[in-house]
Amino acid sequence: MNGIYIHIPFCEKRCAYCAFCSSCDLQEKDRYINKLLQEIESFNLEKLDFNENLLGVSEKVEPQKVDSIYIGGGTPSLLEEKELDRILNLLHKKFEIEKNSEISIECNPNSLTEEKLKFYKQVGINRLSIGVQSLDDRILKVLGRLHTSSQALLSVQLAKKYFDNVSVDMLVGVNGQSEEAFTNELSVLAKLGAVHFSTYMLQVEVGTPLARQIKESPFLLLDEDEIIQIYQRGKEFLQERDFVQYEISNFAKKGRECKHNIKYWTGENYYGFGMSAHSYINGIRSAKASNFSAYYDGNKILYEKLTKEQLIEESVMLGLRNIKGVEVSYIKKLGYDIEKNENFEDFIKKDIIKKENGRIFLNPDYYGASNYIIVKLLN
Repeated sequence: MNGIYIHIPFCEKRCAYCAFCSSCDLQEKDRYINKLLQEIESFNLEKLDFNENLLGVSEKVEPQKVDSIYIGGGTPSLLEEKELDRILNLLHKKFEIEKNSEISIECNPNSLTEEKLKFYKQVGINRLSIGVQSLDDRILKVLGRLHTSSQALLSVQLAKKYFDNVSVDMLVGVNGQSEEAFTNELSVLAKLGAVHFSTYMLQVEVGTPLARQIKESPFLLLDEDEIIQIYQRGKEFLQERDFVQYEISNFAKKGRECKHNIKYWTGENYYGFGMSAHSYINGIRSAKASNFSAYYDGNKILYEKLTKEQLIEESVMLGLRNIKGVEVSYIKKLGYDIEKNENFEDFIKKDIIKKENGRIFLNPDYYGASNYIIVKLLN
């Protein structure tokens, strides 16, 4: 089944670590929303060829049918009710949204109100992803977040009044964090009712305020080993409380995995709308321009049909990062017999990878070394 991603690039303030496509120019919002709606309206389903399915999905895929919508950013919770209503109404008009579809929206604690939560429920949104990042006000300041720890806690409490499916984003990496402090934060949020955690190890991206801060304060962040140690303890803590690690950074209670994100990792089709939004349709990947003027002109920064070699690499890379693994027969059909790789048997013997029912899986204990293992399994 197909998914839809909507990109809302607006933020009140850019976070110190953020390298995503975002803007603090809220005066641009009206023009952007109008262009976004025009893009959705003009999307031509009849021109999409779903006869050739490069990813080996056996069932017939109907391009108009959708079972997940993800509204990301930026800060989508900055949208006014009428703006979000226009977007969702048009999507329902243009596509066949399945009855039990997952409809997610990303929110920041400082822009999430009870009135918005009621409205989200009313228009059919059924999953919230809240950018908490930390419950330590000092760390939040380093990260450049606008909210406080008390606002974060209140936002999760309010969200649980209206939604069962609440996800929380957390970051590991600022100096002063400890295993105990991080697991305490996870415990508090789980007790408030979070059923999904995305826990990321902080990456320093070139050109971000955080990168400039580190030049002045080299010890602002923990070293890599310390970050991994805290992440591993957080992982163990969540698993002890029946959260399943279904992807390197993602943990969920049973049945609360993010249906939309799984599409990215398993090669399902998704349509991206908005500035910098990516689409993937039967082996063809495209991306919109990442600045307003080029986006308004309809420019794309990427349009490519993946080769068999690229499909093999992506299948192995993404498959070994999540619980679904890699289908051996599929990549063999594309021309690569992974079981003949010189490292395959050694990885099996050392329990680094497992093979079951025609699929190979990475032992979750080795997720931290996944990049190294993936390279070794590809010629």
